[in-house]
Amino acid sequence: MSNLTHSTAWQALSAHQTVISKQALRGMFRADPARFDKFSLQLEGLLLDYSKNLITEETLALLLNLARQSKLDDWIARMFNGEKINTSEQRAALHTALRAPRGTEVNVDGKDVMPDVHRVLDHMRRFSDAVRNGSLRGHTGKPFRDVVNIGIGGSALGPLMACEALKPYGSAQLNAHFVSNVDATDLAETLKRLDPETTLFIVSSKTFTTQETLTNADSARAWLVKHLGAEEAVARHFAAISTNLTATSKFGINPDNVFEFWDWVGGRYSLWSAIGLPIALYIGMDNFEQLLAGAHAMDEHFRETPFERNMPVIMGMLGIWYANFFDADSYAVLPYDQYLQHFPAYLQQLEMESNGKRVDRDGHETDYATQMVIWGEPGTNGQHSFYQLLHQGTRMIPADFLAPLASHNPMGEHHAMLLANCFAQTEALMLGKTAEEVRAELMAQGIGDEALESLLPYKVFPGNRPSNTLLFDQLDPRTLGMLIALYEHKVFVQGVVWNINSFDQWGVEFGKQLAGKLLPELQGKQHTSSHDASTNGLINHYLARKS
Repeated sequence: MSNLTHSTAWQALSAHQTVISKQALRGMFRADPARFDKFSLQLEGLLLDYSKNLITEETLALLLNLARQSKLDDWIARMFNGEKINTSEQRAALHTALRAPRGTEVNVDGKDVMPDVHRVLDHMRRFSDAVRNGSLRGHTGKPFRDVVNIGIGGSALGPLMACEALKPYGSAQLNAHFVSNVDATDLAETLKRLDPETTLFIVSSKTFTTQETLTNADSARAWLVKHLGAEEAVARHFAAISTNLTATSKFGINPDNVFEFWDWVGGRYSLWSAIGLPIALYIGMDNFEQLLAGAHAMDEHFRETPFERNMPVIMGMLGIWYANFFDADSYAVLPYDQYLQHFPAYLQQLEMESNGKRVDRDGHETDYATQMVIWGEPGTNGQHSFYQLLHQGTRMIPADFLAPLASHNPMGEHHAMLLANCFAQTEALMLGKTAEEVRAELMAQGIGDEALESLLPYKVFPGNRPSNTLLFDQLDPRTLGMLIALYEHKVFVQGVVWNINSFDQWGVEFGKQLAGKLLPELQGKQHTSSHDASTNGLINHYLARKS
């Protein structure tokens, strides 16, 4: 057994789980009318209701003991203070500094990084204001009408999610587009809709060597030059988020349009940096700063609030509870807001790239589960597809439900109906429906005897399915910033308890390395025998069909 699973706090939770697993949530609510008040939290306009979880006050105390045993408070301080907690890469993990206000001091290797952070934010403001007000124009003198972000992973998912989520705040004069897949279809279908005279491209690549991103950027450059007939057009129609000024200059990008970020900013934590330039262009820099302010408010809550009232800590420890003591292997994120349609995909990268690991900080394989699979879809769409599995499947799948109290698009009874469905689903997952309740229901419908007994087992719902509900007044930039930071810190909490490094991603590299070796073979004509039989067969089939 590892030190973690052998620890007093872990063993106490294992013993406690055998007690809780025999209890039912409906009974817990019946026994304690104040359960919602005990197990809910508010921060500004954000409400977390975690009362529909398989917990008692004793459970929560035991979970927080595990967090304290893991020295979570020390790790929080180390992260915010700029220590190199990304130990495998010897880097700080300072995404929190990106949203800290002016006047804050955060040191990395003895240097205060905040002047550089705000220098880049000021650069973003000048550039985004100039594009939005039309003073910065394209090669033929026309104002920009479309912005195309070319990136991959965190350089694409974050800006895409945020621009979609904040569409009500978007510019009426600027459209935001995102190209990330090296499949040419992604770029080709985007370019079909664009006028090269009014299109601005942003290439997001820290090193300006990311193969997929540079392939798309080169093709976009060729498209622009072909249609505008001038190489010098590139300087006016391209910007870059990169630290490689030599490569961006060789590409033809004006140095004034290159934005810096730092090695202490991980890709999946980078939308707060210059990687968020497409967001600033689309919603304006004032709104982008509100996004940062919301995240900072959650940072301060996470940093200063006792664990018993700390939203990220409680959400993180509930995830530990289900992954490690109930053997749950997936987790659903279900936003009842169409603007959050990309939020589950964003969290897939944030959570699974951060904590999808089997080796701890000490280099040992874990003997306990780590990251659950994250998935989801906006409500009410999901109700007509996979909710069957949530309600009557054989697996426990904890879920987060997110919903605004007010819609940006009030129309008849739509929003009341949306919220009714959201609240009803969490209630149904918690309550279930017993055989006795089904029997009474069927008898009231006039179904009796043999037909009733035949139908009864199919209409029983086990219930006892846990969920959190996050409610907010309306999805605005500040609220979105709070939500994203909430999940970032939840991930950190779990990584600390699991004793894994949440800030590296070596698993991403291996396949890319092999792809680099395979590419010349696919570009050539000679059949190969240098791989396993399957890979050889696939390559040779491609070459035969290509010829």
